[in-house]
Amino acid sequence: MKKNASPAGGDISLVYSVRLPLSSATVNHVASLIRAHRKKIRSRWRTLNDGRIAVIVLAHLRNDERLADLAGGTGVSASTVRWVLEVIDLLAARSPRLDHALAKVAKDSGCVVLLDGTLIRTRRRTGRANRKNYSGKHKAHGLLFLALTDAKGRLLWIASARRGACSEITAARYEKLCARLREFELGAVADLGFVGLDDGDGEHPRVITGFRASGGRRLSSSKKVVNRLISSLRAPVEHGFASLKTFRILTKVRMHPRHATALVRALLVLTHHQVAR
Repeated sequence: MKKNASPAGGDISLVYSVRLPLSSATVNHVASLIRAHRKKIRSRWRTLNDGRIAVIVLAHLRNDERLADLAGGTGVSASTVRWVLEVIDLLAARSPRLDHALAKVAKDSGCVVLLDGTLIRTRRRTGRANRKNYSGKHKAHGLLFLALTDAKGRLLWIASARRGACSEITAARYEKLCARLREFELGAVADLGFVGLDDGDGEHPRVITGFRASGGRRLSSSKKVVNRLISSLRAPVEHGFASLKTFRILTKVRMHPRHATALVRALLVLTHHQVAR
């Protein structure tokens, strides 16, 4: 049997165009960051200019295009397209910190933020790291992210990635959210996954949740009304996560988990820029 080492489609590669649903202002913003970074590190020459690099990186983030495909479409080798992590770090460095986000809400006369968590799916890992990233709640491998939004659902802050097996209330305790909320005299509305997070002050809790039925007893009608009211108040936080997940790279993160925090925070910065333009 004769072996054939040539590609299945032959030596001719086909290139097609795909629409990138982002504004030119976003592309120019990313290109300016790359230009400033190159000037800082004294990088004088690259195969593509800053604008082309920005388009390639944004296409990878927004449409989850494979880097090898993007490299072939622009006439460079796959090893040349190495700017993704560099641009992600540049964007993530501009992500707001927790204290700055809460201070801005307090300065704008806000009194409450919305708290929720989401699981970003990842590839299944091998060995001992397999079970740590498996979420029994979602029945999938992934990383847990907490986020705060304002009352209108605009994302304010995203926490560091936690393993998928971690619960939302445990992740909130790692971030010391209750202490930060007390520092800025703010409250947070959350779902039943955060029940018991703020047990230190029963009269003036900083994290407001609904009521959970326990012991086989049904909730009273008044408690059901309170649960519906809280659900209506925290509904905008789902819109915040939805706007973030329009970047299809979050459908399933294929890069190493150590880059996941920077990736999600970089997408937060891009989301802010799209909304503010």
